[in-house]
Amino acid sequence: MIATDLDPPPFASLDGIRLPVAGMTQMTTLDYPDHLACVVFLQGCPLRCGYCHNGHMMAPRRGDESEWQAVREFLESRRGLLEAVVFSGGEPTLHNALPAAVREVKEMGFKVGLHTAGPYPARLSRLLPWLDWVGLDVKGRGGDFDRICGRPGIWQRNSQSLMALLDGGIDFECRTTVHWRDFSLAEVERLALTLADCGVRRYAIQVARTRQCLDPAYCQPVENAPPRAMLAGLVKRLAPHFERIELRD
Repeated sequence: MIATDLDPPPFASLDGIRLPVAGMTQMTTLDYPDHLACVVFLQGCPLRCGYCHNGHMMAPRRGDESEWQAVREFLESRRGLLEAVVFSGGEPTLHNALPAAVREVKEMGFKVGLHTAGPYPARLSRLLPWLDWVGLDVKGRGGDFDRICGRPGIWQRNSQSLMALLDGGIDFECRTTVHWRDFSLAEVERLALTLADCGVRRYAIQVARTRQCLDPAYCQPVENAPPRAMLAGLVKRLAPHFERIELRD
C-alpha cells in the first residue's frame, strides 16, 4: 500500500524503522558523483518503464525492522570508509519510514543521496533539508514521460520535483535513460535543451540495458537505432549548455 504521509510519527523510535530493503550495493563510485557510497535499494515502484531491469523491486511490501537493522549494522562497520549512503529503488519516496532512516544516516556522519523519479513532490520537498544530493530521473518531455513510464500524470509531478530542487539550492543532477524504442536522437536533444533552459546544470544520459527488461520487447534490437558514437557526438555538442554532462553505460 502506498503511504499517504511522508513523515514518521512524532518522536518515532529509530528502532522501529520499517523499510523493505530489496538489496544493497556495498561500495560504488557511480551512484553519488565524486563520492564513495553504498546504495540501499527499497522495494516498490509506481512506474512501469519498459526498459526497467529491476522488475523484481516493483511490487510494494511492508518492511520488517530487522531489514533496516541489518543496514544499520553494516553502516556502523563502514564509518570512516564510506562517505555517503544513497537511497534508491524502486522508488524510495514511496515509504513513510524513509525520513527517519535518512535522519539516522545523517546522524551517523554520512552524506545522504537519493535516486527518485519525482512522483511525490511534496514528500521530496519535505526531505530536502536532510539530503545532500539528489539524482532526478527525467524520462521524457511532457506526455512522452508518461508514455515511457507507463503511468498518466507523472510528468507534472516530476516537473514539480524539479522545481523544488532548483529552488532548494541542493546539489543535484538530472538523468535520462535512453532506449531507442522511446527516443529519436532529435528527441534526446530537445529534452536536454529543455532541461538546460529550466536551469539544470548537471545532466547524465544513460544508455538503457537490453537484458532482463520489464517489457521483453525492449530486449530486442531497434531497427535504425543511432550508434553510440552519434549519441556521444550529441553529448559533446550539448556540453556548452551544462556545467557537467556525461554519457553513461
